[in-house]
Amino acid sequence: MTLTDSDKAAVVALWGKIAPQANAIGAEALERLFLSYPQTKTYFSHFDLSHGSADLANHGGKVVNALGEAAKHIDDLDAALSTLSDLHAYNLRVDPGNFKLLSHTIQVTLAIHFHKEFDAATQAAWDKFLAEVATVLTSKYR
Repeated sequence: MTLTDSDKAAVVALWGKIAPQANAIGAEALERLFLSYPQTKTYFSHFDLSHGSADLANHGGKVVNALGEAAKHIDDLDAALSTLSDLHAYNLRVDPGNFKLLSHTIQVTLAIHFHKEFDAATQAAWDKFLAEVATVLTSKYR
């Protein structure tokens, strides 16, 4: 899937609205992930995964802010995400399938918070963007 210019514009435009709420949106997306797919909790045994926890807010913020960095470097995701790709492949050894699950919970969270802006075209753009991010993050698994 290649991001078109309009896809890129939609991702960057929505990122501007997401950024001020990065921790809250990230925490909510992670909470949805852990509730819907409990097997993903295995990587976070040292975290307090309860609703409203500082661990969820901090890590959720890291996840969403990493997406913001990717959005800022949308034309060179490989370079922008290289360090994260190494971390997830070699150190954390996260199951690559979890990125798709997280992508889904992020999109659900965005749809709830930005229901007017997250129309069909924007959702399609974010779906493609998150798929490309996941592809880069899992590229070093091969």
